[in-house]
Amino acid sequence: MYEPIRTKSVHSTVARTPASDFPHRSREEELDIQLAGHLAALLAVTDELRALEPSAELDVAAERLAGQLTRLRGASPSRAISATASTSRLDALHQRAHALAGRALVVAASRADTAAAILSAERMDAHAVTPVA
Repeated sequence: MYEPIRTKSVHSTVARTPASDFPHRSREEELDIQLAGHLAALLAVTDELRALEPSAELDVAAERLAGQLTRLRGASPSRAISATASTSRLDALHQRAHALAGRALVVAASRADTAAAILSAERMDAHAVTPVA
């Protein structure tokens, strides 16, 4: 009445595949990748802010961020400054930098990276939005 199944079950072929066939990353490697991504995004926003309002503080912060990225990735980050930044975006850039620094702080804390956590906390403070009185 029913036709027999002629192909092997997907479940049985997966069960026989050794786990070593797939590349796996450790938790530390995943956290390194996440942290480097957040710091790279923060560096990009910092470079945009430097283009809008040059300051020694932003220059130092950008160099420290680049140093952390070099440490995490093993290579210097590529950097490009956006020429299309406008002063109307200044507050939005500070808010974005604050959020990115917060994300970097969470990942740095979970991987127990003190240097990155301190740098992220400092950047959060620097980009904190102060309420207008």
